[in-house]
Amino acid sequence: MAIDPLSAARAYQQAARATQNSGGPAGAGDTDFGSLVQEAVRQAGASAQTAEHSALSVAAGRSDIVDVVTAISAAETQLQTVIAVRDQVISAYQEILRMPI
Repeated sequence: MAIDPLSAARAYQQAARATQNSGGPAGAGDTDFGSLVQEAVRQAGASAQTAEHSALSVAAGRSDIVDVVTAISAAETQLQTVIAVRDQVISAYQEILRMPI
């Protein structure tokens, strides 16, 4: 499943809106990129843990396999989005390094 740059940009915008709406004073619209990336990585990790717990509950016979497939799919999508954003940031950084002074 390939994540295109447009999808990554949309995910970044949604994360920025969620961060701005979820906390802080009304005038705190200057959220830094680093905190957005850290939050995205934290959410991806939490999603992976949810998928792992779902798999363990299926192994114990307490849950349905459909829940595991859904949780793993969501975790995979979040991880691919984080990786796509990381790749775009690295690409932009490399372009800045190539700029003449």
